[in-house]
Amino acid sequence: MTATAPARRRRSQRGSGEQLRAEIVAAAKMLLAAAVSVDDVSIRAVADAVGVTPPSIYLHFADKDELVAAVVADVFTELDVAMVDAVAKADGPMARLHASGMAYVRFAVSHPEHYRIAAMDPCLRPDVDEMLAMGAFAHFQATVVECVDAGIFVDGDPLPITLDLWAAAHGIASLLIAKPWLPWGDPDVAAERVLCAAALGHASAGLVGDPVTPA
Repeated sequence: MTATAPARRRRSQRGSGEQLRAEIVAAAKMLLAAAVSVDDVSIRAVADAVGVTPPSIYLHFADKDELVAAVVADVFTELDVAMVDAVAKADGPMARLHASGMAYVRFAVSHPEHYRIAAMDPCLRPDVDEMLAMGAFAHFQATVVECVDAGIFVDGDPLPITLDLWAAAHGIASLLIAKPWLPWGDPDVAAERVLCAAALGHASAGLVGDPVTPA
């Protein structure tokens, strides 16, 4: 049986370049979601999925790294929305901090390859890190500042606390993605346990005072 060639996309009308760019990003996003690794997705595969030739991709993206960065940016826009929605439904600073962390972990686990590219593999482009800092990190910091203002966390620079709590969320999300066969039980319960321990650790450290030692 002769393989059927992919259908060619109709020539875009004048001014529809942005539409084609969006279709390219959507196709790459879909292929990456189904891939084991970013290496499994080629420019030719994306072009075939859209119904254009590979040179058409390069009219919008200089190389594969730039295309992948655009996909990650698109996915992290969804993460921003998920975190904002989760926090809006929570009542109180600690509840909002918990909701923000759980939204982050759940999103990462439900978008494993996208998250791996953005936060677990060597950074392809600095603008991906900038997007994380302006989005997810900013949401974490906002809830940490609320907890500081409420007296739950010790008064002072919120940045170290935010970094610690983000490290906890990233750590459990990364392990759930990379080592799903470990005996985690319910992933949500495992994530809640880790995030709770990190948040309560900071709250109790503020009561103990400096220096915090094993004794």
